[in-house]
Amino acid sequence: MSLMILGTASHVGKSITVTAICRILTNYGYRVAPPFKSQNMSLNSYVTPPSGDEIGIAQAVQAFASRAIPSAEMNPPILLKPKGDGESQIVLLGKPFRDVRTGEYYTETDFFLNTALQAFWNLQDTYEMMVIEGAGGAAECNLYDHDIANILLAQKLGLPIILVADIERGGSFCAGAGGDADASAG
Repeated sequence: MSLMILGTASHVGKSITVTAICRILTNYGYRVAPPFKSQNMSLNSYVTPPSGDEIGIAQAVQAFASRAIPSAEMNPPILLKPKGDGESQIVLLGKPFRDVRTGEYYTETDFFLNTALQAFWNLQDTYEMMVIEGAGGAAECNLYDHDIANILLAQKLGLPIILVADIERGGSFCAGAGGDADASAG
């Protein structure tokens, strides 16, 4: 069984929600895969022992909440480390892959999505429960065709989704209503 946690934007509480769900499921006795996040952008990384693979620090903390050992397949198969001026280093399955500019990265969406899907399926064979965390906002129209962390992944896996919103950041009502907020309601 798997579940996907998406957000209305960045910093709305996806990571803490995923961490809590993983700990709760683990406490109920499920073998929970350390949270899976197909793509993440962060300079903060964790080096997994003994392999020395690099993953996002938030996902390492989530793995510990699941009482599991962090691995490169969990998070993320694709880690983007910003270098400045629109360039990022791609860390693929825990190992430095190459540096790319933003536009160049999006030309390889199929390759990166397939890499993420294979990592997901590998983990799914080992664990009873998978908790998948999206990245950023799930409805960023400018990224829709390239968004391997949210909509494309959700479509490929056909998973139930929980949408996390933070009313303090604004836009929660509109996002929850699918962008069709009733302007006459006021």
